[in-house]
Amino acid sequence: MTKTNFEKLDVYRLSETIADMIWDIVDTWQSFARDTVGKQIVRAADSIGANIAEGVGRGTHPDNKRFVRIARGSLYETKHWLRRAYRRKLLTQKQVEALKPLLDELAPRLNAYLKSIGRFPEVE
Repeated sequence: MTKTNFEKLDVYRLSETIADMIWDIVDTWQSFARDTVGKQIVRAADSIGANIAEGVGRGTHPDNKRFVRIARGSLYETKHWLRRAYRRKLLTQKQVEALKPLLDELAPRLNAYLKSIGRFPEVE
């Protein structure tokens, strides 16, 4: 399957890495934690990349920007749920140390991507 434009974006690939890491962590939790906090974290993390993809697919710069802003909101929601998970002792310090730099990197990348939309030719 050939890659579409959004799959070539570093910001999208970073969001996929984060979402996959979170999935792998949540998959190990017991059912109560997985069904409450876990599902929320997975949905929020998956939504980051999904909104980047949808924005590109909409085909207009204003729509793309709107969906990148939604992706940024999903990132903040992901951070909220991860804070809850850590407070409830569902995350280890090692897991936090693996996720935190990626999450800290994603926000400025989303902002830079948002600012770049419409300024440069589309990636083919």
